[in-house]
Amino acid sequence: MEAPRTSVDVIVVGAGFAGLYMLHRARSAGFSVHCFEAGAGVGGTWFWNRYPGARCDVPSLEYSYEFDAQLQQEWNWSEKYSTQPEILRYIEHVAQRFDLLRDITFNVRVTAAVFDEAMSRWTVTTNSGKVISCQFLVMATGCLSSPNIPKLPREEVFNGKVYHTGQWPTDGVDFTGQRVAVIGTGSSGVQSIPIIARQAQHLTVLQRTAAYCVPARNAPLDTSYVQSVKDNYKEFRQKNRLTRAALGGDTPTGTTGAAVTPEHERRMIFEERWQRGGLVFQGAFNDTLTNRESNELFADFVREKISSIVKNQSTARALMPKNVFGCKRLCVDNGYYETFNRENVALVDLNEHVLEGFTANGVMVGSQELPVDAVVFATGFDAMTGALNKISITGRNGQTLRETWSAGPVNYLGLGINGFPNLFTITGPGSPSVLTNMLVSIQHHVEWITDCLSWLRSNQHATIEVSPTAQDQWVQHVNTVADATLYQSCSSWYLGANVPGKPRVFMPLPGFPAYVQRCADVARENYLGFLLD
Repeated sequence: MEAPRTSVDVIVVGAGFAGLYMLHRARSAGFSVHCFEAGAGVGGTWFWNRYPGARCDVPSLEYSYEFDAQLQQEWNWSEKYSTQPEILRYIEHVAQRFDLLRDITFNVRVTAAVFDEAMSRWTVTTNSGKVISCQFLVMATGCLSSPNIPKLPREEVFNGKVYHTGQWPTDGVDFTGQRVAVIGTGSSGVQSIPIIARQAQHLTVLQRTAAYCVPARNAPLDTSYVQSVKDNYKEFRQKNRLTRAALGGDTPTGTTGAAVTPEHERRMIFEERWQRGGLVFQGAFNDTLTNRESNELFADFVREKISSIVKNQSTARALMPKNVFGCKRLCVDNGYYETFNRENVALVDLNEHVLEGFTANGVMVGSQELPVDAVVFATGFDAMTGALNKISITGRNGQTLRETWSAGPVNYLGLGINGFPNLFTITGPGSPSVLTNMLVSIQHHVEWITDCLSWLRSNQHATIEVSPTAQDQWVQHVNTVADATLYQSCSSWYLGANVPGKPRVFMPLPGFPAYVQRCADVARENYLGFLLD
C-alpha cells in the first residue's frame, strides 16, 4: 500500500544550525516548509557529537546566530569556547523560541529524492515510508555529519566496547578503571584524549598523522567583554565577515612572515598569538598557506612548543607534525600535549606499527596484542559529500548525484548542481564552508537561497538550474584558487583523503569575502549562470 502523500513548497533535510535557520527563513518568507531530521532532536553535529571534551573551536560570541538582535542580547554564553551541551541547549532554545518544532519530523531519514520533470517537483521518500512532494529541496545535511568508521578486521570477536566520537551514546561513557585505545588525533581525538586519560586506568593513543595544536586558553567569559560585544554586535559581526575565515575580526591578520625579518620580532608575534590561543594563531601572518618559507616558521614554532611541553623527547618527536602547517585543520586543545606527560598514557605511531585488527581482548598493533577494554574511533567524517551521497538523489534524465560526483563534487557556488533543478546545498563543496566560521557561512547561504526562492516566485519561474558552462567555470575557479595555496600539499579530509576510495579533490573554497561578493553579483544579475524556466 502506498504511503500517504503530502505536498509543501520547500523540504529541508537536516535540523542542525543550517536546517533550523532555513526552516525559519523560508517560513517567514511565506513558503510552506517541512524539515526531516534523522536524530531524535535538533542540533545536527551537536546532537551526535557528545564525546568527552566536545567543544567548538570558534569563540562562542562568534559561533551563534546573528539574524535576530533580541536573541543575540538575551542569550548568555558561559565560556570563551562553548561545550557541546551548552551549544545544544542554545539550538534547542532557538527551536522553541521561533516555534520551529511543529514543522520538523524527527527520527526519520530521507532515503531518496527524485525530480519529476513533467511536474517540476521533487518526490522525497523517507525510511518511514512517507512520501512528500515539494517544489524546492534544500539539503542542510552538514559538512561533518557522516562518520568515517574504519572497518578493522575481526571486530566481531572483540569482547570490549567500540565507540565513534561522531556517534557517542547520549548517556555518556565512564572509562574509570578501563584500558582504552583512541584511534585518531584530529579535533575529536585532541579534545577527548585529555579527559579520557583522567578517567582511564591506561590510555593508548594510536596516531597516524601528528596534529598541529594550539592552546584554546579557554576561560569563563568576562562580563564586561560580553557587554562590550553586545553593545556593538553589528560592528563586531561585520569585522568578522571581512576576514578570510569569517572569524577573529578583532585580531587582524598580520603582514607577510618574510617582511618581519628580525627573528626576535617574529617570535614575539608568535608568542603573543600562542598566549592568546585559538585559531587566530594561524593569522599571525597573511601568507601562512601561500608561502612555504613563512609556513615553516609556524611549523618550527609549534614543534619547539611540543618539545618544551612533552617531557619524554622521543614522544615529543613523534608528536611533531611533519606536514605543512595548516594543510590539515588546525586543532584547538585544552591540555593535549601535557596529557602525554601522564604515566598512564602511551603513544603508538601507526606509521611504524601497523594496526592489524581486533582480537578478543584488544587490538593487534605491529604483530603484538594491545590489551584494551574499549576502543574509541576518533577518525572524523566523510566530509562535505558523505551525507549527500548516502541519499539516492536523482535529477533530470535519471541522472544520479552519486554518478555526477563519482570523480569528485562539481557544482556552481557550492549551492546548485547542473541536472538537479530546484535543489540547493547549504555550505556545499565549492564554497568556503569548513574554512570559515560555519555559522557565518550557513547564514549567508540560507539568506541567499531564500532570496532566490522569493525572486523566483515573484517572477513566476517554476525551476532554476545551474548551467553546464557556469558549473565548469566554477569548478575550474575553485581549483585555481586551491592551487595557489598549500592546502593540497598533504592528505587531509579537505581532499577526502581520510576515506578509502574517495576521489582526491580539494572541496572547500578559500576566501569568504570574495565569495560573498561573487554570490551577490550572481543574484543582482538575475541569477547569472542559472537556467530559468
